[in-house]
Amino acid sequence: MPAAGDPRVLTASAVERTVTDWYAALDRHAPVEEVLRHLVPRGLVMHFPEGTVRGLRGFRTWYRTVCRLFFDEAHRVDAVTVRPVTPLSAEVEVAVTWTTRTWRPPAAHSRTLSFDARQSWSVVLHDGRPRIRTYTVDALTPRPGYPALADA
Repeated sequence: MPAAGDPRVLTASAVERTVTDWYAALDRHAPVEEVLRHLVPRGLVMHFPEGTVRGLRGFRTWYRTVCRLFFDEAHRVDAVTVRPVTPLSAEVEVAVTWTTRTWRPPAAHSRTLSFDARQSWSVVLHDGRPRIRTYTVDALTPRPGYPALADA
């Protein structure tokens, strides 16, 4: 990738920072407007285990749902591989460990969930900053001793 600091190109370090910032925002359940800054304004497609989300309106709905369902979230980024496609775009492979809790009424206790996730992202430089254009959860594997997402 081009050298860091050139505002006209997407650098690996900028993409890696975007990955870290994305998960930090999700873990904090940041206001949706803050999270939207990581996404392209048009053409967004996100593939989650529970379904495909298209556009910012679809993302808002998904985000509201997951913020109510999951709490005490922690994402640990295990690996990021950035493959430049053009000076303005890159394909990104992300490996992350996601641990969270969920509670389904009328259960007496919440449940802890933990997964190893593999994801594929397409990131583009938009308005001078990296933004996610596509986001696909390729695999979501329960860590040993934890239930599958469908069982939670």
